[in-house]
Amino acid sequence: MRELASELEQLEQMGLRRRLRLISGPQGPRVLLDGKPVLLLCSNNYLGLADHPRVREAAADAATRWGVSASSSRLVCGSMTIHRRLEEQLAAFKGTESCVLFGSGYLANIGTIGALVGPGDVVFSDELNHASIVDGCRLSRATVVRYRHCDMAHLEWCMRAHPGARNTLIVTDSVFSMDADVAPLAEIVELADAYGARVMVDEAHATGAIGPGGRGAVAEAGLEDEIDVLVGTLGKALGSYGAFVCAQETTVQYLINRARSLIFSTAPAPPAVAGALAALELLQSRPHRVERLRKAARTLRGGLQREGFHVPETDMHIVPLLVGDEHAAMSLCQAAIEQGVFVQAIRPPSVPAGTTRLRMTVMASHTASELREAARVIGTLARQQGLQPAMMGSIEVERGFEREPREEREERAVAGEIVLSARGDRGGYGSGRPPAPATAPTHLPEPHGASAEQDTEAFDVQALWSALGADSDQPATQQALSDSSDAPFDHERDGGLREAA
Repeated sequence: MRELASELEQLEQMGLRRRLRLISGPQGPRVLLDGKPVLLLCSNNYLGLADHPRVREAAADAATRWGVSASSSRLVCGSMTIHRRLEEQLAAFKGTESCVLFGSGYLANIGTIGALVGPGDVVFSDELNHASIVDGCRLSRATVVRYRHCDMAHLEWCMRAHPGARNTLIVTDSVFSMDADVAPLAEIVELADAYGARVMVDEAHATGAIGPGGRGAVAEAGLEDEIDVLVGTLGKALGSYGAFVCAQETTVQYLINRARSLIFSTAPAPPAVAGALAALELLQSRPHRVERLRKAARTLRGGLQREGFHVPETDMHIVPLLVGDEHAAMSLCQAAIEQGVFVQAIRPPSVPAGTTRLRMTVMASHTASELREAARVIGTLARQQGLQPAMMGSIEVERGFEREPREEREERAVAGEIVLSARGDRGGYGSGRPPAPATAPTHLPEPHGASAEQDTEAFDVQALWSALGADSDQPATQQALSDSSDAPFDHERDGGLREAA
């Protein structure tokens, strides 16, 4: 127990300890946070449907008709008519033959990846994929190759370097929830066709938010018939809980027989399923909610631009503001809460070290005045704390470590100095650690708006490196073990909780 207490103290000193904040009332634009009224700007309730009267009534009615729990896995006696109805509606919404529900997005990803690939197969995964994808790749025991974020030239290089696999899978988020950028899906499909790979896309942060009628990034790109597996969640824009996988009927039947997280989990609760079904019906019958979300995003981004933040003029509903230093980000987060604006500081291992940020999300139910006032509060507080808004808005700001030129990186990989697959030489949001140089860094860069002295106080580098799973006295090649080996799985090292703050 003393070891656990010591590790908690270490996390506290590094600004990485997490605590649960208590919210009273439904997830609306305004909530009570630890008893204090605040504007909620960190929820994934993008369309504001979690507290919609029809959604709440549908959930309550389902509890009366079907009970609170399915009380069994889908393959025993947990499949109910309400499950089938939602699966049919989701398949039609996404334009696929079939659909199957899972208990959560995490369960959907680890179960689907583990069913589609295994030992002797290769899976190519974007380095900034969600932790559930990272863990699914690890647990599948396939050879895992992480390609640089949205870098199609590097993905193709990796695919050329791994020929002859029995099965090949490319897996990516469509909207990356910490960066608010979109995967180049058309190019991914083109490479998959050229190299005979399946494509799996996680639409968790795209469903209900982007694309025609909120049908997602795949529909926006016109690729509904080109993607093999679509994963989505019920717990974000659809305001409920659970997840789904859409694919051809044969693929869905295969998952029902092979996805362990489906087979060995209790089926989604009827009230959650009914609530999601009502939310989906609202989305389809009232698509103006998607446009309201986009308008709200433009309003918030415009307000932040007027405060000097360098944020792109898009209608993406996620807005990251880079801070860099964990303590500075937490201080800004707490100050905003005290001023009635609840934005969350996202720290390692949810994001790579040196890229701690405030992650702001809008809802269709936010008003323009609320969003403009929130931008003003954040801008004022940032300047009061010595931060430079112009340096906080762009995700392309240096992530804390220099990127190695592609040609040098590939030459070193061929020479065996680094490993691009498995626990490769770069970290990512899912990996929960920063890009790993040959040895642990001797310093971290100065965070924006902080002095070198403050930076030294904020970071115990060797402790941070150790906490994130790297052995500072060993070269990266010794740490980059194959995912298909018998190396033990380390949760903190191999799959940080990306969504956790």
